[in-house]
Amino acid sequence: MGLDALAAACCVLPVLISLLAVRLVYVLWRSGQPSSGSPTAGLRCLIVLGSGGHTAEMMNIVTAIQKDRFTSRYYVAALTDNMSLQKAQVYEQSLIQSGEEAIKNAHFMQIYRSREVGQSYITSIATTLLATLHAMWLVIRIRPQVIFCNGPGTCFPLCVSAFILKVLGLGWSSIFYIESIARVKKLSLSGLLLYKLRIADQFFVQWPQLQQQYPRAYCAGRLM
Repeated sequence: MGLDALAAACCVLPVLISLLAVRLVYVLWRSGQPSSGSPTAGLRCLIVLGSGGHTAEMMNIVTAIQKDRFTSRYYVAALTDNMSLQKAQVYEQSLIQSGEEAIKNAHFMQIYRSREVGQSYITSIATTLLATLHAMWLVIRIRPQVIFCNGPGTCFPLCVSAFILKVLGLGWSSIFYIESIARVKKLSLSGLLLYKLRIADQFFVQWPQLQQQYPRAYCAGRLM
């Protein structure tokens, strides 16, 4: 009985690996292409905020998007970053004051940070694993259809989690990565990983010399 089960497992395992490989190729091929059957309104949007200038840049981008298309907006920041969510809350409240019923569609969430400033790389292994598990739980809970991010370390586990769900066929998130304007000659670590691993559906930079180094990126011009 044990040998039969082992033989069956040996036969099934290569099939599963092959199916995952085919699915991975399909996801990489389809990423970045327009989806003809996607809805034009009511999209669940995950917006990743970060400390420093990341939040200021991202909020500048958020003000330009069509609010009627992204009627459920989920703002996510690191657990130790309270200022970013406060800025998002102020912005959403300003929409209410201007006559737009938007605050009920805004949600504010926090995630464990992969690595704190000055934290050793050895101890960051455990915190990165915890952040990834937390990110996976958040993505499964939200099931975002669109993700906007621009470089904070918290965006990487969220984007990886969304990509894994795409490969497994459990959901589809279009990931839009906009590199920070501060990155003139080289990408940030988060941007470099998302670019090399082809996780982002659309990858934007703000400087033409940076786009020349990374030809799959689009130069969006300066957004600030």
